[in-house]
Amino acid sequence: MTDQVGSTASRRVSSFSRVLLSWRQWWRQDVVGTVNQAAVIAARREDCLLSERYLFMTAMSGGIAILGLLLSSPAVVIGAMLLSPLMGPIMGLGFALAIGDYRWLKESVRALAWGTLMAVVLCALIVFFSPIQTVTSEIAARTRPNLFDLLVALFSALAGAYAMIRGREGTIVGVAIATALMPPLAVVGFGLATFNWTVFSGALLLFVTNLLTIALTAWALARIYGFRTSLSERQSLFQNVVVVAVFVALSVPLFLSLRQIAWETNAQLVVRGELTDAFGERSRISQLDFDWAADPIAVEATVFTPKLRTEADRMVSAALDRRLGRQIDLSITQYQVGTSSSAAEQAQLASARAREEAAAAQRAQELARRLALVAGVDEGDVLVDRQRRRALVRAESLSGATLATYMALETRVAATEPGWRVQVIPPLGGLPQIEFSGDEPSDAGMRALDLVAWASERLDLPVELAGPQAEAARAAEILAKRGIETRVTPVRGALRARWAQIAD
Repeated sequence: MTDQVGSTASRRVSSFSRVLLSWRQWWRQDVVGTVNQAAVIAARREDCLLSERYLFMTAMSGGIAILGLLLSSPAVVIGAMLLSPLMGPIMGLGFALAIGDYRWLKESVRALAWGTLMAVVLCALIVFFSPIQTVTSEIAARTRPNLFDLLVALFSALAGAYAMIRGREGTIVGVAIATALMPPLAVVGFGLATFNWTVFSGALLLFVTNLLTIALTAWALARIYGFRTSLSERQSLFQNVVVVAVFVALSVPLFLSLRQIAWETNAQLVVRGELTDAFGERSRISQLDFDWAADPIAVEATVFTPKLRTEADRMVSAALDRRLGRQIDLSITQYQVGTSSSAAEQAQLASARAREEAAAAQRAQELARRLALVAGVDEGDVLVDRQRRRALVRAESLSGATLATYMALETRVAATEPGWRVQVIPPLGGLPQIEFSGDEPSDAGMRALDLVAWASERLDLPVELAGPQAEAARAAEILAKRGIETRVTPVRGALRARWAQIAD
């Protein structure tokens, strides 16, 4: 009997070993074997070069980021994230570590250091000479790394490294937005200019946390995909020791951040648990806000409960002080609802909808403000339909602005409001010349046709195409597919578009 059991266990182990071996062979041949590692490394090296373009784009990204933070404008901050080239050298750190290339690692560190220094100094100068030096909500949000910041950096790094390894470069735009490397650096510059150590150190900790998380995640994924030291020259033992020592030293802030994140996450669970115990299972916690920087820690809670409890603040505060070992300043707002748990749930949903509605109204007001700004009109002249998610404004004639200017302004605002239909109606202006290359419009010609179609749709006017018969007919065909009413007038010379009803 014992021999039978032993034989069965042996067969199971053998079967598991075969499955594991088969999986490893599949991974090496069908996954790792399809990756052009040399091409990936060459592309990543190029992203780490300390070039004029890299420095210029870093400086512009930093300048836009700090202005967006000072104005508390998420749309402007997102634009800065898109411009920031810092992801290149940070990913380069991870890949250089994976293949043990000390020279590449040094180039990545050099590019990252100069880019970081330039961004911080420029942002500090802008803040120093700016009349606005208030800690806005956008700035305050980037002074304390939390669990979600860390997870965003982790998942974004996984997506970015995978895209680079598998040749899906278009994904990097989304990764750049998600990781938000430039805004924390801009806040570091703000803290430096205003001599605010709390803001400076908190933002720097967030940046270092994101940096190391991205670099180490890229290193791990590169190793999983088979990147090894055989792809580069062998480095000396001293160089390897220096690299390890530097990363260990940089990991100290990451360790401290992780320890604080773990404590705060546990504290939130403890607070929620104590509130549930105090009010009972039929109550619902609608909102829970923490101010970790306050001393004592400030906690504000909103509870829907069938029965109001006058001593809840004192009882729960005492329990939290005892369990967390820190003094807690707790403020509980209680709303009495029906005696059933469903009544509390309905009140909780109603409160969430009310907050969502208030946030939507504020977002619509912000959209109206931005549209009024780009159109040169009063905010009251902007039509915003929140139900249909549409916004419309008729722009004033701005000095030096062309139809292309208004189209670009509309595109820029619309990009920050996904799901909305944003329309800027331009003043009547001249239409562009349409260039052809052979029988088809050139790239510039297609852009001109796009502009003509956009202007015709916004102004609801027909278009006349005056030029060679064949070119005018082809341009009219392209515009007709866009629903644009056109009239063809054969003449000699270059093909030009003009408004039909005001044509000579």
